[in-house]
Amino acid sequence: MPKTQFAVEMGMGTDLRGADPTKAACRAVHDALHRNYLTIGPAFGFPKEAMIVDIRVGVSDPAAVDLARIRAEAPYGQVSAEAVPGGALFEMNGNPVLVANAIVTVSFDVETGDAA
Repeated sequence: MPKTQFAVEMGMGTDLRGADPTKAACRAVHDALHRNYLTIGPAFGFPKEAMIVDIRVGVSDPAAVDLARIRAEAPYGQVSAEAVPGGALFEMNGNPVLVANAIVTVSFDVETGDAA
């Protein structure tokens, strides 16, 4: 069955002192996921576990991100995560400040009704 996207959410997270890209990325994913309550799956008869959750986080050092912790932010579904260059890293009052951005998409495998 084809993968059909049902929702896209964006979030932002920071680490104001430690410049930990995983911490900032987890906060960004949490921010994105907790902006809404998806009812579309149950409305079409899909269980929560059937969600396909794709997470992309932008941080200044993608290689330093613990992707298992990023995937663990999603409460259910088939979750994939990737870290890409993005976000921001700067200094404020002598402290490193790291900003991460996340895009989370939710999809389901659905029949489209198109004849082949």
